[in-house]
Amino acid sequence: MNIQREEHGKKGAFFIEKDGEWIAEMTYQREGARKMVVDHTEVDESLRNKGIGEELVEEAVKYARENNLLIKPVCPFVKAVLERSEDYEDVLTR
Repeated sequence: MNIQREEHGKKGAFFIEKDGEWIAEMTYQREGARKMVVDHTEVDESLRNKGIGEELVEEAVKYARENNLLIKPVCPFVKAVLERSEDYEDVLTR
């Protein structure tokens, strides 16, 4: 699945689109110059239990690393994924 990213002003999203509709999304807001506050994740029922949510988190982590950003997870799902592994400590902030 192709994960895309859009950002308008301080708000952005990582998403998967099918037939013009977002079928999976993870939204965030920029806070200051270096922080992304991830506030929501939603995956269409047809894609659940396929690891799509984790793929969205991975894409956000990749983007954060490439752009020297930190991720503040407000979304419980994203928080659980990031806190579950030491691999994400370099981008995780509270």
